[in-house]
Amino acid sequence: MFGIFMECWVSLKLYFGNPLHGILLLLSAIYLAIAEKDLKKRIILGFLPLVVMAGFLFPVTKIVYVAVFDEGSDTYYRLLWLIPSYVVTGYALVKLIVTLENLMKKTFVLWICLAASLILIAAGGSLVYCNRYMSVAENAYHIPQNVIDICDIISPQKGSRVRAAFPSELVHFVRQYDTDIMMPYGREMIATQWDYYNPVYEVMEKPDEIKASDLTAALRESGCDYVILSSDRLIDEDITSYGYEIVGSVDKYNIYQDTTVDKEG
Repeated sequence: MFGIFMECWVSLKLYFGNPLHGILLLLSAIYLAIAEKDLKKRIILGFLPLVVMAGFLFPVTKIVYVAVFDEGSDTYYRLLWLIPSYVVTGYALVKLIVTLENLMKKTFVLWICLAASLILIAAGGSLVYCNRYMSVAENAYHIPQNVIDICDIISPQKGSRVRAAFPSELVHFVRQYDTDIMMPYGREMIATQWDYYNPVYEVMEKPDEIKASDLTAALRESGCDYVILSSDRLIDEDITSYGYEIVGSVDKYNIYQDTTVDKEG
């Protein structure tokens, strides 16, 4: 039981990231459970977060969750989504500031406490613009422009769909732009902790050098009309010798279409 408790404790720490977030939430919930007069707010913003966090750390909760859900060990942290974290912390700080201001009857206290609260919250985070995943938007969709250009080339006629295999670095964005473009695998393959299996991903992404015969066989087995490959991706043979042709290029990506699809259809 202690081992399971420690797993839950580690998951809780990873969920909050910076410990300050967890500490602020805990203190805010305790404060609201004691000081809030409105019963509904007291239960939802005070007692509920405390009960959920305590239940999350209780080993039996995880045992039951993992037994009920197939992917329970990977998704257990989602129980913490039941806590309206930002609402609890924000409401508690505002309530505390207003209470202090009323007690001391000095307006400047409100501003001092507000500034201190904002600094405290900011100290628990990081500047989002320094994140390595942040970049200047290239278009109104806020996705890489090369994804849009590729999708425009392979986009099907209205009312129909196509299936295309994209390199793993592009799969996150495709269906944000065009839902008529299907893929043999998505982000579930990139999240390595899930350890899923997909035949196209196995031969297209895992090897240092792609084996053309294996790739084309997997693509046809999965019903792919197109495959997009980076020009710097190692491959033992040119897949055009397997019935594919280049229908376009965008930046470093070549777009191949299976010319046997209509014949086989």
